[in-house]
Amino acid sequence: MFGVFAKPKIDENAGDDLFARIGEFLAAHHLSPEPAHYNFAHAVISDPDGPIAHAVARLTFDGVALSGRDVEELGGQVVPRKEMRGRSRNPAGPAGTTPPETTPTPANDVAEAAALAAEAEAQVAGFATMVKAMHAETEDFGRDLAAMSSQPAIAGIDEIARLTGSMLNRVRDAEERLARATREADTLRAKLAEANDTARTDVLTGLPNRRAFDEALLARDAANGPYCIAVCDIDRFKHINDRYGHVIGDRVLAAIAKTLAEQCSGHLVARYGGEEFAILMSLTELPDAVDRLDRVRSVIANKRYRVRETDQPLDRITMSFGVTTLQPDEDGGRAYDRADRHLYTAKADGRDRVCAA
Repeated sequence: MFGVFAKPKIDENAGDDLFARIGEFLAAHHLSPEPAHYNFAHAVISDPDGPIAHAVARLTFDGVALSGRDVEELGGQVVPRKEMRGRSRNPAGPAGTTPPETTPTPANDVAEAAALAAEAEAQVAGFATMVKAMHAETEDFGRDLAAMSSQPAIAGIDEIARLTGSMLNRVRDAEERLARATREADTLRAKLAEANDTARTDVLTGLPNRRAFDEALLARDAANGPYCIAVCDIDRFKHINDRYGHVIGDRVLAAIAKTLAEQCSGHLVARYGGEEFAILMSLTELPDAVDRLDRVRSVIANKRYRVRETDQPLDRITMSFGVTTLQPDEDGGRAYDRADRHLYTAKADGRDRVCAA
């Protein structure tokens, strides 16, 4: 994150909706609705001219989230969110995330997917076993009724009453097992949905990742055309990492990702890998795409970033863009490669520009 001195961004007209503003604050800084987090947010929101609110404004830049360390240094308490499943990117990641040593790795992802698959398989097997047991009980009940048909009437009535009571108990037991299995299925469905979302989300920036972008490219709806593909990356990003360290480099990536998402609202912005981002623009002709991307380029180039801990200004950060029209029925990969070539032309022509064809 980057720190600048500014007035706290508090909506003074919403004084009658303190609770809603606290909720917005928690969401903006990735804090779960724990009492400790609520208390911290209340201290910030309820006293916009107080020292804590001013410190929050100083520590944030353009909506970048507070880190857990920030919250604790301001007197708050951070409760790690178990559901984050170890997604923290670094010690200065969003507040409420887990320590850096739990950062996901491909091995962790594979193990987690395997565990979910095993759980799903076990649940399916459990359903099958339960259905077979219920079927067997129903057959037993039918055989008992058939056997009673040859017995005297009075004895038959007593036996029917006994069997009916037994069957009712079995039905209640089956209903309980079905309810329990339904709850387990709902829990597993939620886990699978979370895993599916995680597999398509970049941990550092929160943007869709390469997999999500490629899937969207393949599944694009012709009715939302024309489409343009843009490929962009941060100029001289290696220099940023080498000079300021990878922690600062990660913060730059997160800030750039946020700006791209905001400036290209309505279009798909993804982190494609490293410092490279991809944008799928729908209902957009190439000249309009170039105009929008040039505005994005200007916004990024005119931002001034500082290292929060030292207030040291970073070197000017710029981006280069390559963009092309995605023709109807054209292979998405071919169009992406073309946009990528335009990106390298922009780099060769001096960087901090948009190249299109």
